[in-house]
Amino acid sequence: MKVQIKDIHSRQILDSRGIPTIETDVILTDGTIGTASVPSGASKGKCEALELRDNDKTNFNGKSVQKAICNINKIIKPALIGKNPFNQKEIDLIMLEKDGTSNKSKLGANAILSVSLAAARACANYENLPLFRYLGGINGTTMPIPMMNIINGGAHANNNLDFQEFMIQPLVSCDIYESIKMGAEVFQELKKILNNLGYSTSVGDEGGFAPNLCSNKEAIEIIIQAIENSGYSTDEIKICLDIAANELYKDGKYILKSEEKELTSAEMINYLHELTINYPIISIEDGLNEEDFDGWRQLTCTLNNKCQLVGDDLFVTNYNKLEYGIQGKMANAILIKPNQAGTLSETLDTVLLAQKYNYKTIISHRSGETEDTFIADLSVAVNSGQIKTGSMSRGERIAKYNRLLKIEELITI
Repeated sequence: MKVQIKDIHSRQILDSRGIPTIETDVILTDGTIGTASVPSGASKGKCEALELRDNDKTNFNGKSVQKAICNINKIIKPALIGKNPFNQKEIDLIMLEKDGTSNKSKLGANAILSVSLAAARACANYENLPLFRYLGGINGTTMPIPMMNIINGGAHANNNLDFQEFMIQPLVSCDIYESIKMGAEVFQELKKILNNLGYSTSVGDEGGFAPNLCSNKEAIEIIIQAIENSGYSTDEIKICLDIAANELYKDGKYILKSEEKELTSAEMINYLHELTINYPIISIEDGLNEEDFDGWRQLTCTLNNKCQLVGDDLFVTNYNKLEYGIQGKMANAILIKPNQAGTLSETLDTVLLAQKYNYKTIISHRSGETEDTFIADLSVAVNSGQIKTGSMSRGERIAKYNRLLKIEELITI
């Protein structure tokens, strides 16, 4: 055995919203250290792995994660000391067995994931390899096309937009430098347009602007104007939406407050279909509620050949839920969020299942992020082809773009 796990040390840090999260160091017997931190989402699917918090209202308004850190120190660390860090499946399985629940509610998915990711990074550091190369070997060579969230709404912003994310996707295959350049230019042009129209240019959780626009359609139209003013066409830069329909679903209806609409599932499908006809939209995430399975089947039947239909809350990076969706012909793409799964092994297994059945994969951040760039390397390692890591502002988002620029250099050397 090359090395063993010698020690594990965790600490409470703050995410991009000033809310506590966990950062963990895994220390190997030769002194090599791997560090990882975990993000947190605002809009969550019901079946996500559980993020354990203290619920002590006198400490960070109940958001402290000291219980999860205690679980690392008292339960996870003793079980992993002396283990082979290169056996990722074994490390993750030991933690899952110690937890013993279906949703990681005993130890906390945030505790488990921080150790899982830190162990992988320790191994990469020991081998003196970039993380993407350690995770993907010689096959991890595809640079992802970014989805850039340039207007925030829904749970990510304090405004009147129903949809959670209005994104652009530069269609520049495998060229991160050019994609980032195009996205930055459109983002800055969008700021000028919003200023000229008298709208706020403050940003939401993921770095996109959060103006109080008249409707979801106005947001799309302003983005198109920004694309064209920047010297590009909607053949070169497309629009992607995250509807986050769980947040809109009340008593069997989809409530679009900004447009004063109450839609049935069938009417919501027609509404989304009309958007794809009228606007250059190539991807719709969580277009329906996570339990509206009949609606998802109909949505997929209607738009499967016209649009990428992404399951986030629908699948929550869960192997079994994705398998059910594949069998039921629901969606044609999956958002991959490691903290929904809770371990690196489960995340990778879900990616492989999606790719086996030709579901597109998008590696994704969360609204409460850290400076950790793990997902940038992960996106290249698994050849996901796409990544969501926010807008062209806020350091925790830009860190992932900058990491991709470095990876692109390493791949092309």
